[in-house]
Amino acid sequence: MEGLSSLCFSSSSSPPIVSSPLKLFSLPAIRLNPCAHAFARSSASQPTASPRRRKPRTSTPKPERRTAPSPVPTVLETVTGPGTTSPPRVPTKKVLIPIGYGTEEMEAVVLIDVLRRVGADVVVASVETHLQVEASGGVNLVADICISECCDEIFDLIAIPGGMPGAARLRDCQALREITTKHAEERRLYGAICAAPAVTLLPWGLLKRKQTTCHPAFHDKLPTFWAVKSKLQVSGELTTSRGPGTSFEFALSFVDQLFGESVAREIGQFLMVEAADKNPKTEEFNKIEWSIDHTPCVLIPIANGCEEIEVVTTVDILRRAKVDVVLASVEKTLQVSASHGTKIVADKLITDTSDTVHDLIILPGGTASSERLQKSRVLKKLLKEQDSGGRIYGAMCSSLTVLHRHGLLRDKRATYHPSILNGVDMTDEGIKGTTVVIDGRVITGQGLASSADFVLAIVKKLFGHGRARSVAEGLVFDYPRS
Repeated sequence: MEGLSSLCFSSSSSPPIVSSPLKLFSLPAIRLNPCAHAFARSSASQPTASPRRRKPRTSTPKPERRTAPSPVPTVLETVTGPGTTSPPRVPTKKVLIPIGYGTEEMEAVVLIDVLRRVGADVVVASVETHLQVEASGGVNLVADICISECCDEIFDLIAIPGGMPGAARLRDCQALREITTKHAEERRLYGAICAAPAVTLLPWGLLKRKQTTCHPAFHDKLPTFWAVKSKLQVSGELTTSRGPGTSFEFALSFVDQLFGESVAREIGQFLMVEAADKNPKTEEFNKIEWSIDHTPCVLIPIANGCEEIEVVTTVDILRRAKVDVVLASVEKTLQVSASHGTKIVADKLITDTSDTVHDLIILPGGTASSERLQKSRVLKKLLKEQDSGGRIYGAMCSSLTVLHRHGLLRDKRATYHPSILNGVDMTDEGIKGTTVVIDGRVITGQGLASSADFVLAIVKKLFGHGRARSVAEGLVFDYPRS
């Protein structure tokens, strides 16, 4: 495929310093397979409880032993249509993403998801003594392996997510420090986002003579002469970025550097990054107040195959806004494997929530997940009760089909990801191209890159513009002043 290339680091001269966020230009229509996904790894040892838990666990899943994955098509390897053939498989790029207690889940998961979509061999490594790690917003992620198993590996990229105390936990891991230092000395790609440039890389001496950006709260810790305030900063083999709100730019920059600009454009188009930037953010019909006189309680059902970006973004932002969020598995176990291999541990099983009244029920997307959500009798009952009780519910991306098939979008306007049109007639309800649509007590979103817009629209409806803007500023996410 044109533009697929890897970087060469054999030059002895100093690499150029570049400050240029990745720009995604319009492309001719490319037919992508929305069901395509990269492989999911299985773990080497059993996850144990994280140091602190937001919710009690009803069971502990037992992971399988990590084995070599079977080759499966990625989103870039499948072009459908009569007479077409799959392009040749490009050389695999191996990526290390370390996580620890307090890692920012949005930053970690966007990196994992985007890089796996383009076929990178992504290894998620825990710096803790166990694989299950509680992230900064309370989402429990399960790593593929422990960092000690990576000491003899060679990676094309090491990408370090931020979050506190996650960035400090990564900084204090001697094995990770040695791996990353050796990697940087060999002039291979590395990067950090949010707090990690200042908290993790700076003490390791890996920012020398590099222009660097980071989260505004840690900007004063950077060397003054080399500190910049751009969303994305590429300085030779080092790439840095500002926070959860710039995670897509950060991840797509690595796609560009590892696989080429054309691949970054294509995956950005599928994720709807450009659409999220340019289209009207929110349209509202039949406007009513979402009046709740207590801390709102939100149920987020998840299943195998769910879109990890949408799950984690929803939980993270709502908890930042001081909402009580319950992540519920419709599977028989708490642990689910998301669409691109991220392993997420829910707070409860859906059966344990059946007698609870929730102020909102929000369905994240994922083609396989939507089918499983639709088959859940408990969830169907909860959604019907939500509708009849005049309470709020909504969906992102492909999970809109769940509401549609249960008759919960009748006489409602909605938006959707274009990929669902193959199996659902949205002629009456659909509003093409709008990021978020609110119709009375129903909210829908395109998902993926626009997930933050969707969740911030919920925060605004519940608490007002001021709190939504405050949360957005913490994310370093562009949000209107009024």
